[in-house]
Parts: sequence; structure tokens; C-alpha cells
Amino acid sequence: MTTTRFAPSPTGYIHVGNLRTALMNFLIARKAGGEFILRIDDTDPERSKEEYVDAIKQDLEWLGLTWDRVERQSLRLEQYEAAAEKLRGMGRFYEVFETPTELDLKRKKQLNMGNPPVYDRAGLALSEAEKDALRAERGGYWRFKLDQERIEWNDGIIGDVSIDAASVSDPVLIRADGQVLYTLASVVDDTEMGVTNVVRGADHVTNTATQIQIIEALGGKVPQFAHHSLLTGPQGEALSKRLGVLALRDLREQGVEPMALLSFMARLGSSDPLELRTEMADLIDGFDISHFGTAPTKFDVADLFPLTAKYLHAQPFAAVADDIAALGVPAAQAEAFWNAVCENIETRKDLAAWWLLIREGAEPVIDAEDKEFIAEAMALLPAGELTGESWGAWTAAVKEATGRKGRGLFMPLRKALTGMEHGPDMGALLPLLQVIKARG
Repeated sequence: MTTTRFAPSPTGYIHVGNLRTALMNFLIARKAGGEFILRIDDTDPERSKEEYVDAIKQDLEWLGLTWDRVERQSLRLEQYEAAAEKLRGMGRFYEVFETPTELDLKRKKQLNMGNPPVYDRAGLALSEAEKDALRAERGGYWRFKLDQERIEWNDGIIGDVSIDAASVSDPVLIRADGQVLYTLASVVDDTEMGVTNVVRGADHVTNTATQIQIIEALGGKVPQFAHHSLLTGPQGEALSKRLGVLALRDLREQGVEPMALLSFMARLGSSDPLELRTEMADLIDGFDISHFGTAPTKFDVADLFPLTAKYLHAQPFAAVADDIAALGVPAAQAEAFWNAVCENIETRKDLAAWWLLIREGAEPVIDAEDKEFIAEAMALLPAGELTGESWGAWTAAVKEATGRKGRGLFMPLRKALTGMEHGPDMGALLPLLQVIKARG
């Protein structure tokens, strides 16, 4: 069975970069009829917060990215320790004691000599007496001993990857305070949970190489890895500093529709054309990880709003009935209101401005040369209840009385009634503008 996972750290709100990873893993699992796991990476007790766990779930639920089960790494510490003991017994796990300052000096020395800044494995040469002496003054931490050979795999996006393990430092898997780091916890979880496919950012490629050796050392099966390109700003600038303002909850607050965001992210960086989908099933059927490229991918939040508008314009009244009711629109007028304004909104938030216009009217915009024309036109406004035919009948009468036609007829009337040059079809809007008739 195909099994994928999304493993966010509950140290903040998830953003568009996280979403790209979550969505790809979700779509792969659903297309294969497999399992999608939400795995909370909460092994850091100081930075992990329960409020962020709840926020992650809320954001995924808003998007419709449903999971089959939730796992929490903080509840699996015994499994990680068991794996660490196994690696120690195999001679693949060794204790080291260098401080950050000492490591930095080693790196600088290697670079000055023209060598890659790879850890020199000094910890392997320590005697037990030397280790005991060091433990007395500082905490030891643990590295995985890499086999210094080439690590190769066929990546679902990048293609064939080959990394010389001799050019990579033995990774730290457990910190001096005992905290298990992502590299080990992720390997143990992927192996024990039967994860078959892992999609993540291209910044994990070297990490993947080391994880493959750890998986093999623990007797696990290596998943199919795929590394998607990283997002940049619209001008190609680094997006990392802006991700905090591109949190999913911020996009939701701005009025971005879930399917507009998902449609955009499911094709961003691929060779497939962007197509707005209104159903999750269509997104799932049309997804192919092999269609994605390796070049940095530009993301511009402004692109989400035309898609949101297009999505909303096609929605039936039932899809927005609750939003309209919340504005105080009378039930008898609600559907007519939606039909009148639906193609003139970018987000649901825009509904409020149109209802305000209808309820309270707008400040008329009347050019000096149109004052007499507007006065004469208002006098010709049909008596009684205004209907869908009232605009046509009224403008026909005004045309006959004044001789005006075309833009010279319609634009001054629109501006006088709505205060704007553009907007909904006046035939649909006029029956709602009862305040205009009362003022006329």
C-alpha cells in the first residue's frame, strides 16, 4: 500500500512552503488509494506548542487535506532509543564532545587547506578514559558513522542522484541534552510506519543521502524519494524571510478560497497548465509528481486572487448563503443579491461593500453637464415595485425623453445610483436599490 506523511513541527503556523510538501504527499496517497499520515514532529519540548498542533490541524481541515491517522513523535521516544541502541551495537553510532566553537575552528582550518569542511571523526579515537573526563565537564552527543561510499537513488523529480558520503559529515542524531533529532526520528518512523513515498524540499537532498544509510543499517526499506524545488518570491528573491507572512491562516483571512490555493499549488512548478479545479477528486486525478521540475519556483500571492474570484463567480447561491445571511441580507433578497453581485467580487469579503451600497445607498457622482439629465431621469423612475424589467423600461423612457443613448445614457445613471463607473448589471441591481427610489 502507498503510504505518505506530512511531518510539520508545531513551532509555528504552517505556510505555503509547508503546504507544497503536504499537498504533494496527500495527492500521491489519495491517487493510489493509500494512506496519508499527519505526523507531528514535537521532539523539541521547548519550542513545540499545543496551540500550533491545533492550528496545523485547523489549516489542513480548512483545505480539505484529511489525514488517516495522527502520530506524535513525542510519544515514540522509546522507539528512537531502541534504534539508537541498535546502531551503537553495530558500531555505527559514536559519542563526540566538540563544542560549536571547536567545530567552527576545525571547519575554518579545513577550508583554509582547501579541503571540504567534513567532521574529522576525532570522537572515534577517544579512549574510554578520555570520554569519561570529557563527560565530566560537558555533555556528549551522538553521530552516525557513514559508510564512505557513494549513495545513489532515483529521485521522483530530480532523477538519478549520486552523493559521495565521504564529502558529508557524519550526522548528529542525538543532542547532548538527549533530544532526538529529525534525521533519526524520521527514519525510525518512516521505517516502522511503512512509509513508501517521501516528498520534501530540495534542501533535504543531502539529508536524504544520510537517511538512506541509516534506513539500511536499521534493516528498513528505502522509500521512493522526491525533492521539489524551493519557492522564491515573484522576482526570484528568497522567500524564506517572507514565509512568516504567508501563513495559511493569513491567506484565509485575506479571503483566498481553499480550492483556488490548492489548484495553484498543485501545478506550481510543473509542466502542466494551471487549471482551476472545484473538486478535490479532479486535483487528485490530474496530479503527476514526474511533471515537476527542479528550477526554483516563483510564488506570488497576488496570483491567488484572480483564481479566488474565478472560483467564486462560478459558485451557486447555496455555497455562499451563510456568508450572505451573516451580512443581514433578508432571506427574500439573498439569492437575488448574490446573482447581482457574484461576478463583481474578488473574495467573499467584498460582499459586505455591495450590501452596504444596497442598504444605505451611495454618494451620487454627477458631472456638472449631467445634473439636469439626472433630475429628469429620476422623475421618470417607474412607480411601484422595481423588478428585473424596470431598468430596461426606465432607460427606454429616459432615452425617448432626453435623446441620450449608449454610454451617454447609461454611464451617468450608473454613477448617480452607485457612485461608480463599473459594477453589477444594473438590470439585476436596480430592484435591490430600494433606497434610491425612496430618495428619488
